Amino acid sequence: MRNCFTCLIIFTMGVLSVRADEGMWMLHLLKKQQYPAMRQLGLKLEDYDIYNPDGSSLKDAVVQFGSGCTGEVISSQGLVLTNHHCGYGQIQQHSTLENNYLENGFWAMTQAQELPNDGLTVTFIDKIDDVTDYVKACLLRDKEKDTQGVL
Repeated sequence: MRNCFTCLIIFTMGVLSVRADEGMWMLHLLKKQQYPAMRQLGLKLEDYDIYNPDGSSLKDAVVQFGSGCTGEVISSQGLVLTNHHCGYGQIQQHSTLENNYLENGFWAMTQAQELPNDGLTVTFIDKIDDVTDYVKACLLRDKEKDTQGVL
């Protein structure tokens, strides 16, 4: 019982001291919002190395994979890594009773051995713009037109 109580105290203290900095970070706001804290935590990259809409940066290596997952481009030939669950459907489509890639995995030793995934796409971020003010202005303009039509 005493060991159980000690473990509970240690676990509770550990949980209370850990803080996850979660959430989706908007890249175009990185310099203002997260970057100073990231530098304090030891980040060596400049903010423009992470997101630069006018040049090369990490944004060019991170892709939207399929219909909502993320992936990372890790070669000049376009090799993309992603999470297993993101590619599960494609793995399943290539699996057969003889080659159960879901259970046994698959490794293409050459590009010729790679298996095509028709219809699968990746999308690269080019630039992120905050369009909030533009959309609000359009909505206000349309609302005024609707009101004038009623009067």
